[in-house]
Amino acid sequence: MRELVDGWPFWAVYLFFFAGAMVRAHVTYAVGLALRAGTHRGRLAQSRLGKRLDGPAMERAERQVARFGPPLVTLSFLTVGVQTLVNAAAGGLRMGWQRYTPATVLGSLLWAGLYTTAGFAVVDALFGRVAWWWLIVAAAMIALVVIVTRWWGRRLGH
Repeated sequence: MRELVDGWPFWAVYLFFFAGAMVRAHVTYAVGLALRAGTHRGRLAQSRLGKRLDGPAMERAERQVARFGPPLVTLSFLTVGVQTLVNAAAGGLRMGWQRYTPATVLGSLLWAGLYTTAGFAVVDALFGRVAWWWLIVAAAMIALVVIVTRWWGRRLGH
């Protein structure tokens, strides 16, 4: 992926990753919605994705999304592997667009920021070119996520 965006200005890489995260989140939401709406009896349910989204991991994700709502959707963008289940669970639970979309916008902004900065810094560090200031930016982004999540949770009464 790095070779694809090498030489692009920061803002272009950021927008590229933001758009990718938004598309992926909403497609996954739509798959969850479709599975729950009854199309799960068709080809989609027989696919590897359909089986993964209809198992115990999905049930756990649905319980968590039902409990924590949009803040969990936002935070899922900072995870590996959980994001797909959370977005599909939000679709399966028919979380309204007016709640889901702002959560995915914020999550996609965070994901793009972390991947554009810290994600490449981690890759550089693994290959011997440590960029410490990117790691500081990543730590600041994580702190921001924690603060916003706590504030949002208090506002929603959780």
